[in-house]
Amino acid sequence: MPRRMRRCDDRATMLRDRTERTQKGEDMSFMGKTHIIIMWTVEAGDVPEWDRIFASHGEWMKGHPREGDAALLSYTISKGPELSNPLDPNSDPTGKTVYVLDEYYETPAGVPRHWQDAIDNWADLNAIVEASSRATVATLHSGTVVQALW
Repeated sequence: MPRRMRRCDDRATMLRDRTERTQKGEDMSFMGKTHIIIMWTVEAGDVPEWDRIFASHGEWMKGHPREGDAALLSYTISKGPELSNPLDPNSDPTGKTVYVLDEYYETPAGVPRHWQDAIDNWADLNAIVEASSRATVATLHSGTVVQALW
């Protein structure tokens, strides 16, 4: 089966399983799970490099385990304009872009496994470190989810 179709089938199976668990009343929240968030605020001229880095990162993340203590449960990258007043969604953009990496792991074991794998196997680790030197970066490593719904 072509790789693209396999991914669609895997996603369809995942969504079907999630729906069945929800209908049975099983807990679907990330309560107590391990969480990583990293936010980068970058200048407009750096956006093409960050887009490239995150395309590479997304491909590399597909190799993470999906079961066991080090399981990757959820992964997203979001991108949007930085606002002049971060608490007012109607405020003017500053011209900078904010990227948000959001990862959930089954247990804290996923975090060191993730970083070691990045050191050993992600070709763009040095690129993200270098690009981060020109950005404003905020992180939460190995946080624990303390409020969650589904």
